Amino acid sequence: MEDDNRYRDGRSEFIRGAKDIAKVAKKQVGKKVGRGVDRMADEYTRRSYKRFEEEDDDDDYGVSGDAGYYRSDSRGDEDAHSDSTEGHDEEDEIYEGEYQGIPRAEGKGPGLDGPPQTYRDLALAEGERRKDQEELAEQYETILQECGHGKFQWTLYFCLGLALMADGVEIFVVGFVLPFAEKDMCLSEPNKGMLGLIVYLGMMVGAFVWGGLADRIGRRQTLLISLSINSVFAFFSSFVQGYSSFLFCRLLSGVGIGGSIPIVFSYYSEFLAQEKRGEHLSWLCMFWMIGGIYASAMAWAIIPHYGWSFQMGSAYQFHSWRVFVLVCAFPSVAAISALTTMPESPRFFLENGKHDEAWMILKQVHDTNMRAKGYPERVFSVTTIKTVKPRDELVDMGDGAPWYDKWRIKLTALFHQVWENFQAVFSPEYRRTTYMMMAVWFSMSFSYYGLTVWFPDMIKYLQKQDYASRTKVFMKEKVEHVTFNFTLENQIHRQGAYFNDKFVNLKMKSMVFEDSLFEECYFEDVTSSNTFFKNCTFIATLFYNTDLFKYRLINSKLVNSTFMHNKEGCLLSDVGDDNNAYMVYFVSFLGTLAVLPGNIVSALLMDKIGRLRMLAGSSVISCVSCFLLSFGNSESAMIALLCLFGGISIASWNSLDVLTVELYPSDKRTTAFGFLNALCKLAAVLGISIFTSFVGITKAVPILFASGALAAGSFLALKLPETRGQVLK
Repeated sequence: MEDDNRYRDGRSEFIRGAKDIAKVAKKQVGKKVGRGVDRMADEYTRRSYKRFEEEDDDDDYGVSGDAGYYRSDSRGDEDAHSDSTEGHDEEDEIYEGEYQGIPRAEGKGPGLDGPPQTYRDLALAEGERRKDQEELAEQYETILQECGHGKFQWTLYFCLGLALMADGVEIFVVGFVLPFAEKDMCLSEPNKGMLGLIVYLGMMVGAFVWGGLADRIGRRQTLLISLSINSVFAFFSSFVQGYSSFLFCRLLSGVGIGGSIPIVFSYYSEFLAQEKRGEHLSWLCMFWMIGGIYASAMAWAIIPHYGWSFQMGSAYQFHSWRVFVLVCAFPSVAAISALTTMPESPRFFLENGKHDEAWMILKQVHDTNMRAKGYPERVFSVTTIKTVKPRDELVDMGDGAPWYDKWRIKLTALFHQVWENFQAVFSPEYRRTTYMMMAVWFSMSFSYYGLTVWFPDMIKYLQKQDYASRTKVFMKEKVEHVTFNFTLENQIHRQGAYFNDKFVNLKMKSMVFEDSLFEECYFEDVTSSNTFFKNCTFIATLFYNTDLFKYRLINSKLVNSTFMHNKEGCLLSDVGDDNNAYMVYFVSFLGTLAVLPGNIVSALLMDKIGRLRMLAGSSVISCVSCFLLSFGNSESAMIALLCLFGGISIASWNSLDVLTVELYPSDKRTTAFGFLNALCKLAAVLGISIFTSFVGITKAVPILFASGALAAGSFLALKLPETRGQVLK
């Protein structure tokens, strides 16, 4: 019996000991697994944790001291360890969902009674952000070097070139259609002037708005929106009939295309390495020239052909100039289609903390170029790219708020962010650079746009002078029982007498009758332009289906005379000569084509002699060529000087575009570029208004204004910092 009891007691002790050993082994295995997991987490997060700072290999795991309890049995040891140490490390970090342990006596644990760090020092945060931007700029340049320059950049070059081409087309559209649109819309001289300037005003607004938005919502997205607005309203403008609606459509079309130049250059520059940037941005400028050539060629081929039209009664007319307006929207539509296949700028993503999106795009650039060069096996070696923490994000109101409140808050926040970014362009760090760039942009635009619009007007004035010199004058002629059925042009008849004469199915161009008598005459199917009857007397005369309205009869008397079925139309004072229209298109074509040599030279030398030397040197030579205009007294001489000025000044524009891209950091680049381009359009409006007011009066004032502006611009350009050889900020 005793042997059985001893056997049972020994067996119980054996079982109890086995259980204790199993518990200890399980506990030790759990510790090792926990340490292994911690090591893996440390490698992933690159932090060093030390779990379970004090571990004993003894069987006693009790806790003493301030914890205030101790248990000697193995069950108590396990519970004590689990209760007191689980979830703790050396830095007293707390894992979500675990027991928080006992506060240490020497200090308070985090998050208990200490004040939360809710606010950060703004100056410190801005300093950290600037440091991140500098590190990103250096690393980004290295990444672009690894990606290389190849198929991807050339594909993007043609896509963005179409957008720049659309901007070049927009400049010429209204000027080409104006002589023909005035016939359909009965435009007065003030209305014609407003229609010529409205595009520049729209582009001024668009450059500022889209430039600011591109730094907040992305280059590609903003460019697609702006080009879509341009395409839609350019399309509508070809169909609307009234002057006000046409003016409104061209204004919004200009607003849309205004974002093209600021975004295109900034967008493309962020895919170019340092040694390629100046050259290839200059090559991109060639598409503006191609846009001008396209507009001139289409105008030459389409507008003079009035047969390309249809009419629905007297209310709706669609003449050939409207076909031209429609065709001019094609580059913008093509640019939209091409841009849908291209990615966003990776630099924009990195500046806004979007690492993965930027990495994928840079990998796409690398792989596309390597495959095109015959190295598909080369792997994109970059694994981590420095990102910049964005200053703020758009407001998220949750799912419960009404949609209009969400949009209102988001748009308000976006407006404030854009405005703050614009104000940063005038911060002490960039203030001097911005003011200097404003002066250079203004002087260049004032002289260039003022002269390029003044040239065609001067040519027209010279043509009118030559036309007037060939005017035939007839004095005191008497004509009876004669039928006139041929064109009468460029004649002055004074003190004439016409009895029982017929003017049937003819055109009168620049005809003036002064102090003449028309008795029992008959006018039928007469079309006139720049034709007037001054101090004339009409006795028993019938006007049937003519456009000889009473406002063409100046101080004239009508005795028993009748007007029947007058033609609907406008009083046109210009010489309606198709040859004149062809000459305008031809001059614009030559002037645009003349910039090709300047484009080539600037592209090849931009990275060799530097941006400032190119800008200042070409501005000085442009100033000299502008001064030579004072010696141009013939039409051919003016055309030659126009080509010379355009070919030289394009190098200044290319240098200015590259400088503007490189002087400002990525988060302010399109904002600054958009503002400066808006100032450029304002200067263009002022230059055009001032220069054209002197047409026919004097050539000296416009030439002096333009030369002085160019000289001042070349001097100020030398005060700007050189950006050749620098990484993109």
